[in-house]
This record gives sequence, C-alpha cells and structure tokens, in this order.
Amino acid sequence: MSETVLQAGVDIAGLSFDPVTVSEPLMWLVLAAFLGSVAVAQYDTRLARPVGTAGWVLFAAYWLVLAPHFILIQKSVVEGLGSVIAVPLSLYTGYLLWNGRESLLVLTRAIGIMGVIYVPFLTIGPLRQTIIEIVTDQVAFLMTLIGYDPLVVDGLSYNGIDIASKQYPYENTFWFDRNERPITYTIILACTGIGSISIFAGGILAVTAPWRRKLRVLVGAVGIIYVLNLIRNLGIALAFGLQKAQFLPGTVMTLFGLSDPQLVSYYIVDRMLAQFGSVIVLVGLTWVLMRELPELTVIVEDLLFLVTGTEYDLGTTFENGQSESGPATPGDD
Repeated sequence: MSETVLQAGVDIAGLSFDPVTVSEPLMWLVLAAFLGSVAVAQYDTRLARPVGTAGWVLFAAYWLVLAPHFILIQKSVVEGLGSVIAVPLSLYTGYLLWNGRESLLVLTRAIGIMGVIYVPFLTIGPLRQTIIEIVTDQVAFLMTLIGYDPLVVDGLSYNGIDIASKQYPYENTFWFDRNERPITYTIILACTGIGSISIFAGGILAVTAPWRRKLRVLVGAVGIIYVLNLIRNLGIALAFGLQKAQFLPGTVMTLFGLSDPQLVSYYIVDRMLAQFGSVIVLVGLTWVLMRELPELTVIVEDLLFLVTGTEYDLGTTFENGQSESGPATPGDD
C-alpha cells in the first residue's frame, strides 16, 4: 500500500506529499463552511458573508493542495490549469463577498449543494462502487452494439487517484488483449460524470425559481451529461485499447513526459480531445439551460465578473428570449 501511495505522491523537499490525502480534511471544512453560510443566510445575509468568505479561503487552499495531483500525476492540462486558476479566483470571490457582493451567496450555496451531492460518492465505498460498475456495464453494452467485446475484469481499480477503491473488488477495468501486451482502461469515479452532474445540479438547485421548472431542467441536464459521458468513455476506451490515436508519438511522449508509447492514444483522446471537448460542451449546455432557467444567469454573471472584471446583464437577455419563445407552460410559475 505504501509503495502505491508513494508512487502517486509528489516529492517535495524530501518529504512524501500525497495531495489527495491532504485535500480530504480541507474538503470537509469547505463543505461545512459553505453549508454553514447557507444556514446563516436564512436569518441574516450579513452574518452569512464572513462564513462564506472563510469557505472560499479554504476552497483556495483545497485547490492549491490538489494542483500538484492534476499537473504532475494526472498530467491533465485542463484540470491542472483549472486548479491553478481556481486558487486566486476563490480568494477573489471571498474578498468580494466579504466586501458586500451578496449575490455571491448564490454561488456559495451552489458549491455547497454540489458538495452534498458529490461527497457521498467520494467517501462511501458501496455507493462509489455502484455508480462505477453501472457506468462500466453500460459502456461495455455500447461496445457490444458496435461489434466489440473486451473482457471486463476486477482488481485493477486501486491506484493513487482512487485510493479507497482498494477495499472493494470493482469490476471496472476493460482488458484489451493485444499482441504486444494487454492494455487496460479503468473506470474510476472521475469517469462516471458525477462531478459534472453535481456542478450543474448545485447551480440549478441553488437559484430561486419554481421547483417544477428547476426539476425539469435538472432532469434534462443530468440526462444529457450522463449520455455524453458514456459516449466519451466509449471513445476513450476503444481509441486507447485498440491504439487508434497514435499520432505524433514522439511529440506527445515528450509533452506529457511519457515512457510508454502505448499511452499516446490515451493522452491524445482523453487529456486533449475529451477534456477540452467536455469544456466546450458544458459551456454550450450552460447556455441552453439559461434559456430554460434564466435564474441561472445570476451565477454565470458573477463567474464572468470574477474572470473579466466586467458586469454583465444576462438575465434580461434570457428572460426576453424565454418570453419571445411563447407563453409559459401552465403551472411553471
């Protein structure tokens, strides 16, 4: 066990530093602070601001600790850059909230709800195992529909990314038996789409809007994300397992510091195409959801302000667009 953890860690000043393990206490503190601000805001928004500010400072520390994991271990451009950017943005959010930008309490509430949805999958072994194996089975089914039938095996899920999974015999690894040597593609929690689902669910449930409309948008968003995630896993598994993306292997190996040429297909399809494509798809999905639930614009406007320093009025645009599309469905409001 110690050997695997050390392999997953980052050596800093001669000490073994495991970002995932260190981030766990911070995760609980962040969740407690954000949910605390939600509770306090029910009585006094002025008192909720310092609680929320503490949460954002802790959130910055959380991303600072995880940055080495995404950059040096995962070697993910999108997640690595995102974790680095999240540090100053979180601190800036806390600063603005402390100084009276109370609209940020909605974003704070969204992060808190997101944590309530995501953290159980991260910390409860049987729950995590269930969603991982469901996604694995469904990806395997999609493979059979297009003529592929790789072996699905267990016991390969334990690694530095998903340490707790060692406790359970997950059947979550696709085994591609090639002439050179077998290639395995393992579905872990990050491959299930629950992270993206929790982000959108947090935002949708955090805004003030009629529950019927929020639930309708939520069901649509979850369905779209889940299906697209299955297709993403299908593409990555087949491209990697069948070595269909061996483009510019020397350049890719140098860029990501790889020693195994068989990993080139994985890094091209997952770390480059899938992750950047996912960002584009999620931005487009956000735009679509704002047309159905204009109340989401308060969160997007604050995010845009944090990044650009410019105030935007998206609410008027989307509310007008919704009214021009036809009368509201009876009972929506």
